[in-house]
Amino acid sequence: MSLYERIAGLELEVASLSTERLALDVSSGFTRVTTTLVLGGRDVEGRGEDVTYESADHDEFPLPELRGRFTLASFSAALEEVELFPREPRWPVSVEYRRFAFESAALDLALRQAGVSLGEALGRPYRPVRFVVSTRLDPRDWLAVDPALEFKLDPTSEWERPFMEAVAATGRVRCLDFKAYYHGTVVDGPPDPVLYRAVAELFPAAVLEDPALSAETLEALRGEEARLSFDAPIHSLADLEALPVAVRYANVKPSRFGPLEHLLECVEGCEERGIVMYGGGQFELGVGRGQIQALASLFYPDSPNDVAPSEYNAPQPAPGLPRSPLAPPARPVGFSWESAG
Repeated sequence: MSLYERIAGLELEVASLSTERLALDVSSGFTRVTTTLVLGGRDVEGRGEDVTYESADHDEFPLPELRGRFTLASFSAALEEVELFPREPRWPVSVEYRRFAFESAALDLALRQAGVSLGEALGRPYRPVRFVVSTRLDPRDWLAVDPALEFKLDPTSEWERPFMEAVAATGRVRCLDFKAYYHGTVVDGPPDPVLYRAVAELFPAAVLEDPALSAETLEALRGEEARLSFDAPIHSLADLEALPVAVRYANVKPSRFGPLEHLLECVEGCEERGIVMYGGGQFELGVGRGQIQALASLFYPDSPNDVAPSEYNAPQPAPGLPRSPLAPPARPVGFSWESAG
């Protein structure tokens, strides 16, 4: 029985749908907005978080007529027939983000109505979750607060070699994300063979994520192919299989997949192929953060997961934050990283 088949038959009864808007000012001129979808029924609630990045796309959030009795599979099928945005969102991937919010809320509600956790439904134990801190600050500032931290960094062409050498000397960088597949965003990473070559040389044990695959960049990364990983292009197992290079690593960002079936198919496919998965986040402000931690706990707990607690979104390093690995909740409930009762 596949992973999805283990949960597809879970029953849920939806009596109400509502939303809660979350917002956080993260820098001058940028406010992160997400929407929590709340499905209610039988005196419990299931929650999912829409991580669409364009704030304006959260202003109108249609709530389709999806009340009644479903299985998780039939609820997912019903979502195929509804419009989740009143107009086309700015970024096409936002459709997958919102779809995952609905599917997450439905899964959470079904599990809570059944009185079981996701781990129980899948027959898998929750394990402590190793995490890395994804930051654009100088990681040495964080290490001054907690020398045990590990990092996922986004190298840019502005990085000078002395800076790279100093950061590499910390021995705490586990992944470097070139972000070559973002276009028209504030985090675009234009291909830079000189940068690629320097990063590969100075961080010889780190995973190299989302490099461009041009003749020039591939030449810069020659001999390092076993360290390549991909994130932004992966929305399904088929996407992973279609990559022009074989990979040993994959960054699993659950919200990119939309339907839970696609996510679990990819997780299962990676396990079968021996591809090392690690979890990725989308700057979640609410329940979505705990849900990606729960998935990491069940499927890839020992990897350098970019699922650090939200406290690490602070603009400046702060002492006393949760440390890696994160202990699982004593009594997991639903699709969450919370303890029941």
